[in-house]
Amino acid sequence: MNGVAPEHTANESRPSKRAKVEDKKNQLDGHELHQQFLATFRCLVADLCQQFGGGHPGGAMGMAAIGLSLWRYIMNYSPTNPAWFPRDRFVLSNGHCCLFQYMFLHLTGYKTMTWDQLKSYHSVLPDSIAPGHPEVEIDGVEVTTGPLGQGVANAVGLAMATENLASTYNRDGFPVVDNMIYCMVGDACLQEGVGLEAISLAGHWRLKRLVIMYDHNEITCDGSIDMVVNEDINAKMRACGFDVIDVEDGCYDVDAIVDAIESAKNKTEDKPTFINIRTIIGIGSAKQGEASTHGAAFGAEDVKHIKKTFGRDPDTHFVLDNATHDLFANTIQRGKDLEKEYSNLLERYRDAHPDLAAEFTKRMQGDFTQDPLALLPATSELSADPTPTRKAAGLFCKPLAQHVTNFMSGTADLSPSIPLMWAGAQAFQHPSLKPQKGPQGSYAGRYIHYGIREHAMASIANGLSAYNPGTFLPITSSFFMFYIYAAPGIRMGALQRFQQLHIATHDSIGTGEDGPTHQPIELASLYRAMPNLLYVRPADSEEVAGGIEIALRSRRAPTMLSLSRQNNPQYFSQGWTKRSGVLKGGYVMREDANAKVTLLGAGAELRFAVGAADRLAERNIPARVVSLPCWRIFDRQSKEYKAEVLRRQATTVVAVEAYSMNGWERYADAGYGMCTFGQSLPGEVAYKHFGFRGPHIAGKVAPLVERVEKEGLASLRSEGWVELNTEAWDKAQKLMDGEIGNFHDPLE
Repeated sequence: MNGVAPEHTANESRPSKRAKVEDKKNQLDGHELHQQFLATFRCLVADLCQQFGGGHPGGAMGMAAIGLSLWRYIMNYSPTNPAWFPRDRFVLSNGHCCLFQYMFLHLTGYKTMTWDQLKSYHSVLPDSIAPGHPEVEIDGVEVTTGPLGQGVANAVGLAMATENLASTYNRDGFPVVDNMIYCMVGDACLQEGVGLEAISLAGHWRLKRLVIMYDHNEITCDGSIDMVVNEDINAKMRACGFDVIDVEDGCYDVDAIVDAIESAKNKTEDKPTFINIRTIIGIGSAKQGEASTHGAAFGAEDVKHIKKTFGRDPDTHFVLDNATHDLFANTIQRGKDLEKEYSNLLERYRDAHPDLAAEFTKRMQGDFTQDPLALLPATSELSADPTPTRKAAGLFCKPLAQHVTNFMSGTADLSPSIPLMWAGAQAFQHPSLKPQKGPQGSYAGRYIHYGIREHAMASIANGLSAYNPGTFLPITSSFFMFYIYAAPGIRMGALQRFQQLHIATHDSIGTGEDGPTHQPIELASLYRAMPNLLYVRPADSEEVAGGIEIALRSRRAPTMLSLSRQNNPQYFSQGWTKRSGVLKGGYVMREDANAKVTLLGAGAELRFAVGAADRLAERNIPARVVSLPCWRIFDRQSKEYKAEVLRRQATTVVAVEAYSMNGWERYADAGYGMCTFGQSLPGEVAYKHFGFRGPHIAGKVAPLVERVEKEGLASLRSEGWVELNTEAWDKAQKLMDGEIGNFHDPLE
């Protein structure tokens, strides 16, 4: 293949499924018109990237025929109603090729993607809706992509959502959910672990409505992929449970691409499809097939070369001719016709199945099928016995998932440790799967066994959320330490403002004998710093209820509950903890009008703050205790409320938590925390080993209070943060000294 379109006379006699396409679309427009379009499209890509000297032109040019096949002939969508519920979903996992998608959104009539907006790609305009990677806020974009492989997992989540809804609501003669999921991937997406985790699950679940289209140009940033990959990708995908179709000429053969996608769409076997489409990156460029065409403008001379290659005037720019527009002239009307057809189907469905249709309508509108807040156990129903907060989470989540069909709960192989499976729960599985050891399920099941795939779990949850706002509320679960594997997916969910609940258990050195590999020290700092994520660390069952309520009320943000493995005291039984206080992010748990010190705590270590306050009282140092389970929500409160809770103007403030203390300096003067990794010891012994005992902490706080009484708060605060766990601090310094030897400051 070279930059000039070859003839494909053999295709004229190939049997095709075009008649099925024609129920909704015009006849394929012919080889010559296709080639004219591809030439125009590719020259425009080159111009748009050259305009501001940046972008990713190569892949967008190579994939042009795939886009023409999808938006012109295959996909069901309505440009004037981008959120139309039964639309086919398209995911661009190789998100750097976003210009490819933006151009088709413009051509098909999405009104926000105007010509001026399209030309703003890689510009300095802050109101551009043509950013460097697709973002979910743009009409016609289903998910934000960019980190490679994420889109593959998102597409698997979208396909799961489709199968679950179809199994739950479709009835004979009423296919109210029947959409396809088309996912575009590049070489890099198939190297990323998250993509491979998700592909494994898609094949296992036999998600037949999922079509992955591989832009097989064999180039990544460093060069050709044979530097790092020598596998047979088709054999690999077949081994994962995919049907595989090859398209040899993905640069020009629109007929073959359409036939391949139609075969995937109409097959009877329950398998996802992988279409291996061979393309040339930067086709038409003097550097076509080279890595240099991936992520940089071509340069003025090469842009001229591209235009000459495709028979265009090298001195004209930004050309979209009438023939190109005419190819998509009927898309708006076709979308309206599809909407009308679907509305008629829904009317008949409501007449035939009124109760089911009423629930389905709620799901379509993004409403809960029942009020979940009404299902939360009241404080009076909670046990006062010491209880792990992970167990309390199960107490609240189980009735939600059992009775509200929006919820899909899942775990990364930790069902015995994280009690989220409700009575009568059915696993999400292909109905033919019969595990040797484990439950059989169906696509209507709403409990997901992800296996040991934390990254895919979080990213698939994003796909479930993206199907339609509010239709699904995914719950994921794993040990907190393993949410470091899931962090990229959690971050993408926060970036897209998806409502989700992540249950992160075994969240401290109290986890015990599993040791420092399983004892999170630094991870809370990441999630507390992550924008738009609500990280909540409750101390007892009542505070867990508050955290669950935050997750239910936060329709535009994910929530993570950080929960203990071990038993925690139930302070609500003494009237100290309040779910209403959790809703404010922090509150005074124990007040003392004469307090000289305020002790801040969160989660499993709140009890050490309480214990220290009791011991300080024995020393005639009155102390108050504040629970601060969610910093981000607390920061949103009024200045007056925060001042009332912290009382920094009148007391020394000390934070207590068995984590790195990063961030606590915003609220406290000093802290007792962790400076090293943990230790393999029984939970309570581990706490004692690191000095987490009420008397020990009180012994550290008392001299600080005495100093403030002599010198004043201003003197203390002028020195900055005070680390009270001096033993751990000294140990950390010695460890560092052993690592770096005699450190010499190069600036001295």
